[in-house]
Amino acid sequence: MARKKQFDYFGNLEQMAQYSAESAQLLLDLIRDYSTEKFNDKSEEIHRLEGHGDRISKEIMTELYDAFITPIDREDIVMITNHLDDILDELNATTYLFENLLVYTIRPNTDKFLQLVVTATADVVQATKEFAKFKHSKALKGYIEQVNKTESEADKLYSSLVKDLFANEKDPIEIIKWRDIYNHLEKITDACEAAADIIEGLVIKNS
Repeated sequence: MARKKQFDYFGNLEQMAQYSAESAQLLLDLIRDYSTEKFNDKSEEIHRLEGHGDRISKEIMTELYDAFITPIDREDIVMITNHLDDILDELNATTYLFENLLVYTIRPNTDKFLQLVVTATADVVQATKEFAKFKHSKALKGYIEQVNKTESEADKLYSSLVKDLFANEKDPIEIIKWRDIYNHLEKITDACEAAADIIEGLVIKNS
C-alpha cells in the first residue's frame, strides 16, 4: 500500500499569505486606475483568491483532525491559519465596501495607504516562508519587525487621513463612506501585524 504523502502545513500557510499579497496588489492596482465598472469586474479576482484561501484553511483543519504527528502543536497551526485567513477576509471585505458604498472617486493618498497594505502582506509572506525553518532562520525576525514598522506607518497615515476628512470634506455622506474605508484599511494592516506577532510568539514557544 502506497504511503500517504506528508501534508505540507508550512507550505500551505505560505500559500495563504501569498494569496493575501496578490489580493493587496490587485486592490492597489484598481485604486490607482479607478473606475466603478473596472473595480466591480476586477474585484472578482480578489473574491476568487479569498475562496482559494478558504479551501486551504479547510484542508489544514481536515488534516489536523487525522494527523498523528504535526510539525508544531495543533493549536498553534490553527492559530496562525486563522490569522492568515483574517487578512484575506479583510481584503475581500474591502472590495465589497467600495462596491456597496458606491464610491465614484478616490480620495488623495488612498493609494499610499494601500501601498502600505501591499508592503505588510508581502512581508507576512516572507515571515511565513521563514517560519518553516524558524530554528535556523536569520531573516525571520527582520520580516516581523518590518510588518510592525509598516503597521505603525499605517496608523500615522490613518490618523492624518481621518483628520483631513473631517476638516475638509463638506459632504456628510462622503465622510461616512471614507471613514469606513479608512477604518477597514487599518484593519488589514492590524491583521498583518497580528499574524506576524503570532509567528514571533510561536517561534519563542517552539525554540
